[in-house]
Amino acid sequence: MNDRGIFITLEGIDGCGKSTQAELLCAWLEDTLGKGKVLRTFEPGGWSGGKALRRLLLEEAALTSRTELLLFLADRSGHIDTEISPALQRGRWVVCERYTDSTLAYQSWGRGISFEEMSVLLNWCRFPVPHLTIFLEIDEETAKARLKRRGRTTDRLEAAGDDFMARVACGYKELAERSPDRIVAVNAAPDAEQVAESVREAVEKHLLEKREGQA
Repeated sequence: MNDRGIFITLEGIDGCGKSTQAELLCAWLEDTLGKGKVLRTFEPGGWSGGKALRRLLLEEAALTSRTELLLFLADRSGHIDTEISPALQRGRWVVCERYTDSTLAYQSWGRGISFEEMSVLLNWCRFPVPHLTIFLEIDEETAKARLKRRGRTTDRLEAAGDDFMARVACGYKELAERSPDRIVAVNAAPDAEQVAESVREAVEKHLLEKREGQA
């Protein structure tokens, strides 16, 4: 393998199991690549200055759609500059829960902000493009039941309503159709280990095998 890092993102609606799969994927990657080779992170708030932004985004009820979008982008900018890009430059693998596809699904399909205008803004930001995105696909009712079983306070986005989440789910599906070379849909309804096996298969097929062939 060469010394350039690999960037993997995990996407899907709330309740699809991103955190569980990120933990399992990172444990497997460390067993495969070696300790210290993998950075697990998340959005919003996965960097030293992100705690206040995460609190605003998930708890502040008075945000307008435009303010919400710009806060997400500000958080991502700091996250990339301080965590993601340095790790990739050191040749590490980065596994991130949520990234640009979340912004598009939630703020364009969910909030109704123009996809074309958002694309212009994202292109201007020049955020790194993931090498692979795992879309954890699940129906809204199953995801909703999982959230209920968690027994924790619902955040601002989770509380946006069933219609909102249905639009977000449609957004993710369309994004996956638009970028089949990067986004791999994985059925997230089975138990965690079954889903993890499908995620590992996707990583092996799309990343590990390619890198070994280039070594």
